Amino acid sequence: MRTNTRYTEAIQILCYIAIKQSNLPTSDKIAKSINTNAVVVRRIFKMLKDAELINIKRGYGGCSLKKETNEITLLDVYKAVETAENRQIFKFHEGLSASCVIGSKIEEILKEPFQEAQIALEEKLNNVTLENVIFNIEKQIIS
Repeated sequence: MRTNTRYTEAIQILCYIAIKQSNLPTSDKIAKSINTNAVVVRRIFKMLKDAELINIKRGYGGCSLKKETNEITLLDVYKAVETAENRQIFKFHEGLSASCVIGSKIEEILKEPFQEAQIALEEKLNNVTLENVIFNIEKQIIS
């Protein structure tokens, strides 16, 4: 199963903005940190802005957090950059065979545990703030 990196990139972008806020973080500077193209960063910027997590100034004005780091959860970021469909950690293959004894029942059987896993994931993400992540980054830097 291949996963999208946009979510982890968005977390890294927010941490960069929070830590480097006095240096007017721009998409070019952040792209170098993430080792990606500035266009990718600008796409994520738009998602984070639409979710009201950041402010963006055109040109070299940089960007800033719209909320305090203790008010932004990893779930907020997850919802900002992943569509409702992409937020489902487990998906079923389309076109399961109704004539197959397994294929005709597997979705029904796995639906509940998959929903429980999704709920557990979202609860965990909701309990971790950007402040927690930044604290751990700074702790690693000092060590």
